[in-house]
Amino acid sequence: MQTELSRRLGVEHAIFGFTPFPAVAAAITRAGGFGVLGAVRYTAPDDLARDLDWMQDHTDGLPYGLDVVMPARKVEGVTEADVEAMIPEGHRQFVRETLAKHGVPELADGEASGWRITGWMEQVARNQLDVAFDYPIALLANALGSPPADVVDRAHANGVLVAALAGSAKHARHHAEAGIDIVVAQGYEAGGHTGEIASMVLVPEVVDAVGPLPVLAAGGIGSGAQVAAGLALGAQGVWLGSLWLTTTEADLHSRALTQKLLAAGSGDTVRSRALTGKPARQLRTEWTEAWDDPSGPGTLPMPLQGLLVAEALSRIQKYEVAPLLGTPVGQIVGRMNSERSVQEVFDDLTRGFEQAVDRISRIARRSGS
Repeated sequence: MQTELSRRLGVEHAIFGFTPFPAVAAAITRAGGFGVLGAVRYTAPDDLARDLDWMQDHTDGLPYGLDVVMPARKVEGVTEADVEAMIPEGHRQFVRETLAKHGVPELADGEASGWRITGWMEQVARNQLDVAFDYPIALLANALGSPPADVVDRAHANGVLVAALAGSAKHARHHAEAGIDIVVAQGYEAGGHTGEIASMVLVPEVVDAVGPLPVLAAGGIGSGAQVAAGLALGAQGVWLGSLWLTTTEADLHSRALTQKLLAAGSGDTVRSRALTGKPARQLRTEWTEAWDDPSGPGTLPMPLQGLLVAEALSRIQKYEVAPLLGTPVGQIVGRMNSERSVQEVFDDLTRGFEQAVDRISRIARRSGS
């Protein structure tokens, strides 16, 4: 499963795996792919340094990358407290009423509310990069458009390739103009923030728009045949995220959430603004339905929504309140019906890829006879 890009990066298979879990990212790299650790949850630089130290010790000297969330445009002088003050009291009351309706307990006195969605703030991401560039990362990916020009220049000065996600050919062209090295064409089917164009349409459009820049296909890919389809559409690799959530190395901290993922079908996700204020594909739950109900107050724009619901989501996850419990995940969740190791997932992907290529080769031979 080699392409020009995978050879350039020194990986055996052109499979790029995004995950918030260091153990999963390292296992992806060891299996012959390219593990990419999501950094948005690391609000403390020391925590990121600790996990990158761990990655160094568990990747056998093989390459890996980091994914950040950094806006291309900087908003001067705005603090998290300033943003918090912009949240209407009516929305706070809606959160309290929704949690009370489902009997979600309060956090203990003095207990931190857990991860807050602050990675959108530029300074947080820059602090992450100050740590990351002390490590031999081979790729820096940005999930919120092209990163600022000075960040691209800094990455290149450190010999690091830069990737950015795109949901349309227009976005992809902007990335190319900004000096991005790799465009990730993320289709409508993908988990997390997505656009409105399906992968089958999006990937070849982006390939045509930015060639000869390498493109990775993302969204709706969870089998070897789907990997082969992505390469057939012109991509030089695939970018997989959701598929790793039910691996044995993943640390969801919730058995109930794992069971929901294993039981879900491809129609059990919804593209909702309930999590961050931007459309993000996630499990459909009574939480997403409450926010999408026209009788409710509606969601706030990013980043207000993420700050508003951060503590509520921490409480839902801690107490495993099943009707409200969810996570970003793509439509490929319908294939995620058993817990397997990362290596087992890779074995299935490579075996399925070989079978798909062989099947197409037989068709081509018959057509040429």
